[in-house]
Amino acid sequence: MIKQLTIHRAGIQDIHTLVQLSITTFRDAFGPANTKEDMDKYLAEEMSHERLSAELNDKSNYFFMVRDLERAVGYAKMRVADIPEELADTNPVEIERIYVLQAYHNKKIGAVLMDHCIAFAVQGGYDILWLGVWEHNPGAIRFYERLGFELFGSHDFLLGNDMQTDVLMKKKLSGSDQITTTS
Repeated sequence: MIKQLTIHRAGIQDIHTLVQLSITTFRDAFGPANTKEDMDKYLAEEMSHERLSAELNDKSNYFFMVRDLERAVGYAKMRVADIPEELADTNPVEIERIYVLQAYHNKKIGAVLMDHCIAFAVQGGYDILWLGVWEHNPGAIRFYERLGFELFGSHDFLLGNDMQTDVLMKKKLSGSDQITTTS
């Protein structure tokens, strides 16, 4: 049962919680479909204390952590770097990661976190919100399509030693966008 959700901009003071949350949610989401060796390699390289500290300190990144009372139950990472060529003539912001603890799935926390990301993008004056999602994650693709995201390309994603494909999706934004993911 959800008690009280809050979302805050995560900073370096949240590093230990962010590392733990990142490893747990990524392993839960993708571990069953990948080898242990690839998962271990990816997590050691991409979700380490050092790597996430550097990401938190990079001014082109924005981390938002959602809590149920005091427990961190999910997070999102947005960034304004590494823009795909197809979006070069726009002012885009990416949702690079959005994850919720498995015990909190189907409780609309992902939708609340997405609302926050959309509001952040609109308030920041961005005109495109984009993301990459694993091509073998149809549930997530459908979720994003329901929110108005459309496919626009793909890119490679290296998970350990396994080259995978992420489909790229975008959503056009305007100052008058209504945020409706939780209704």
